[in-house]
Amino acid sequence: MTGATPRKIIHIDMDAFYASVEQRDDPSLKGRPVAVGHGAARGVVAAASYEARTFGVRSAMPSTTALRRCPELIFVPPRFEVYRAVSRQIHAILAEYTPLVEPLSLDEAYLDVTENLRGLPTATRTATEIRARILEATGLTASAGISYNKFLAKLASDHRKPNGQFVVTPEMGPGFVEYLPVGKFHGVGPVTAARMNSLGIFSGADLRQQPIAFLQQHFGKAGPWYHAIARGEDDRPVVADRPRKSAGSETTFRRDLTDPTEIEAGIHALADEVWAWCEKTGAHGRTVTVKIKYADFQQATRSRTLPAQVTSQETLRQVSIDLVRSVFPSAKGIRLLGVTLSNFEGLDAAEPRQFDLLLE
Repeated sequence: MTGATPRKIIHIDMDAFYASVEQRDDPSLKGRPVAVGHGAARGVVAAASYEARTFGVRSAMPSTTALRRCPELIFVPPRFEVYRAVSRQIHAILAEYTPLVEPLSLDEAYLDVTENLRGLPTATRTATEIRARILEATGLTASAGISYNKFLAKLASDHRKPNGQFVVTPEMGPGFVEYLPVGKFHGVGPVTAARMNSLGIFSGADLRQQPIAFLQQHFGKAGPWYHAIARGEDDRPVVADRPRKSAGSETTFRRDLTDPTEIEAGIHALADEVWAWCEKTGAHGRTVTVKIKYADFQQATRSRTLPAQVTSQETLRQVSIDLVRSVFPSAKGIRLLGVTLSNFEGLDAAEPRQFDLLLE
């Protein structure tokens, strides 16, 4: 930690926000498995209620897969204008407690309440009051994590979901991450987690045992970060209204792809995930980039900058598919694909901007 006095950081996370809004507005959906999205063959789940999650349904999952897991699943078309309106209500409440509010998405934010506008003595009391006010104003529940840094606050908010809160004190921090699987660490995606596992690193305790030189050797510039968070250390500040430079989604396939039809289907699904972020945030970019990683780990990227913002799902799909077609026919199998949209323009500074769909 920086400085002698620990910071007071809160991570507010709405519970199944988009699905909960739909259940609030249509009482017939309460207690039932709900997916926000479209049930069409090429549809993607944008959000899932807790009832749907018990069947393994999750966001960014193809709708056909979700229906196989939960045949009783009810699809509800997304109403992003409603979600944005509710989000503005929530962020107005947060702003009454501190100017240091860092939105992560429409339904999630960090707050630094070390010094707060209401003079509340503890972050725990502050989080309790915020959650009560959100419930009163919107009819929706929120969970909260409280700690001395962002990494631990976010972990803590998952600890008592839904509709709960949890505190990780400075004394608890190092022990709290000790038994955590490395895949749960901020900045560790599936590929990095698999690489760590291959090196015998499975938990926070395993990660903490590695010298920083070893981590730098195997993970480059991320090595010092992994060294710090394995000890519960994270000096990142809460930054109000952080600009979002790009939105992307990547996936590693269980088997290498060689069939152009399968490769295009993968790009299609990734483009849809990125478009879901665009609809949620109202942000649009001009540059589309496709990333291809081959079976031998060689990597290629293809980009195209359009004269105007990408404002339709079909345009994003088509440009992405055109870009991946530029590497056809592929002499090698493809193990990873990614789609990224960047070069944003005209973002509203009052809107939360980040919905991170990036999966290693």
